[in-house]
Amino acid sequence: MEQTMTLGDNFNDVPMLKIAGLGVAMANAPQEVKNCANVVTETNNHNGVSKAIEKYVLK
Repeated sequence: MEQTMTLGDNFNDVPMLKIAGLGVAMANAPQEVKNCANVVTETNNHNGVSKAIEKYVLK
């Protein structure tokens, strides 16, 4: 799990954000969800998923 990255934007994503080696919350997520993540990326509408993949997986 330490080499796993998860991305989430709502309360149902909190368990996977916490268990992953790198939990990434979307900027449009509620603050409580962002607090559970290791980092925050752009919003869904601003390509947050692809930006996180480029930054943390394809680096």
